Amino acid sequence: MVKDIGYKVAVLGVVLPLIWIGIFKFTLTEAEAIKPMVENSPLMSWLYSIFSVQGASRLIGSIEIITAIGLITSLKFPKIGAYAGVASTFIFLGTLSFMFTTPGTWKTVDGVFITNFFILKDVVLLGTSLMVVERSGLLEKIAKKCNLKM
Repeated sequence: MVKDIGYKVAVLGVVLPLIWIGIFKFTLTEAEAIKPMVENSPLMSWLYSIFSVQGASRLIGSIEIITAIGLITSLKFPKIGAYAGVASTFIFLGTLSFMFTTPGTWKTVDGVFITNFFILKDVVLLGTSLMVVERSGLLEKIAKKCNLKM
């Protein structure tokens, strides 16, 4: 069925990196790679006061994998998209915040002002996450409870 093919491809485009990177978070290599971002983040640095570097990375990876499963499931059961979409929205807002909290993220190379582009791509993933939330009907329910017109 071709209905909503663009939407489904976009959702799968979020699911794939969440699962892949989520699995990679269980390795020491990735745990060490994310350490500078997590330890400089006001949203996430507290994890290291409770967990080891590897433990925090595994927790983050588990959340990413569970969220990805929820996003896949939301293709068949849109109400699940409310939870998975909100979770992935928070994941990508968190990773985008690293652009502002991690030292050395912004720099000039060959006269061009750049950032870590691997983080910048999360803008598209955030947009897809918000589409999942919209499709779930959650926003309409909130608006109705708050007497807002959408």
